[in-house]
Amino acid sequence: MNQARPRIVIVGAGFGGLWAAQHLADAEADVFLIDRNNYHSFLPLLYQVAAAEIEPGQIAYPVRAILRKLRNVEFVMAEVTGVDVQRQIVTLSDGELAYDYLILALGSRTHYFGVAGAAEYAFPLKTMAHAIILRNHILRCFELAIHEQDAEKRRQLLTFAIVGGGPTGVEYAGALSELIKRPLARDYPGIELDEVSVLLIEGTDRLLGALPDKLGDYTLERLQKMGVEVLLNTFVSGVSAETVQFSDGTTLATNTVVWTAGVQGETFAEKWELPMGPGGRVLVQSTCQVDGLERVYAIGDMMYLEQDDEPLPMLAPVATQQGTFVAQNIMRQLRGEAVMSFRYKDRGAMATIGRNAAVANISSRAFTGYFAWLVWLAIHLMNLIGFRNRLIVLINWAWNYLFYERVARFIFDATIDSDKTLG
Repeated sequence: MNQARPRIVIVGAGFGGLWAAQHLADAEADVFLIDRNNYHSFLPLLYQVAAAEIEPGQIAYPVRAILRKLRNVEFVMAEVTGVDVQRQIVTLSDGELAYDYLILALGSRTHYFGVAGAAEYAFPLKTMAHAIILRNHILRCFELAIHEQDAEKRRQLLTFAIVGGGPTGVEYAGALSELIKRPLARDYPGIELDEVSVLLIEGTDRLLGALPDKLGDYTLERLQKMGVEVLLNTFVSGVSAETVQFSDGTTLATNTVVWTAGVQGETFAEKWELPMGPGGRVLVQSTCQVDGLERVYAIGDMMYLEQDDEPLPMLAPVATQQGTFVAQNIMRQLRGEAVMSFRYKDRGAMATIGRNAAVANISSRAFTGYFAWLVWLAIHLMNLIGFRNRLIVLINWAWNYLFYERVARFIFDATIDSDKTLG
């Protein structure tokens, strides 16, 4: 790369960072994309990894392969430990990288709302590692339960509580219920279905609060028909290794609490003394530039920007649109032109509930059932990166649909038992 050219550094290879890198391919600048992982994860299907429906590699794609044809873009696999906006330096785990323009696209982290024990004992579902750990845990619960003679301990092992009635909670509750009732029921004939409980716990009076009431009502009815116990207006006050406690003083014995109740901005930004807004998110101007820093942008889940008096949602479409937009703004700056203001184009939202059932809100029109499910399948399949991934996921979906079979019922140890080290 040409050291005399401007240097654009992008931190984070999620939706926002990756889209920004791709749209800077024609910029007269050298672009560096930094991430601690060498792959991009398609997070909307992460819950299917946790429900043993697809393998982790089917929703991941090597970042270097994506950037292969972009001659001015270089990938750096490293942990970002600091940002010095005065010196225009990004500090890495193994050095420093100077920048002329900086795009922060670090995403978000699980928000536990200060609930006692939640961070220690609940299972989050934000990364590939989270999904693999959760899948391992669910399957281990069945392995332990099949040999457990104590009825109370057995039921505790087979009680699965999901906290949060948004899209991720709804989708995982439906997928877990289907996993249990078909593949696992055949794998563990010694376990009766009435011994297993899947609960979806929501603090408000409806599911999918960001979607129209009609869709939330349909989702509730559908999940209940699938055997999911839905608890509305129910607040979790504490989580331990063997219980979940509610604000009314009652408790539920369970070894599994899955936390999908909310997300917030990464804590790194506050440590880097960037201006912070609600939810631990970085305050940006309408141009997506960080307040007071015209050469630093924040996009996606980690930024706070209001549109029509409402904060932009922490969704993948926001991140991809902003990634494209800030790339265009930086190219305007390189040409000496004025930057533009961002405007999010809401193309709708959707969630799948289970076989032949989904909800979608597209162009202010609400859809439910089979048609919404087909639309959900098509959109998610098209947005997967890599033809091979699309093909394999489609085959797995078809296999599951035709034979009620989950192909990824494996328990893999997430640790490496080896004394070999690099260096």
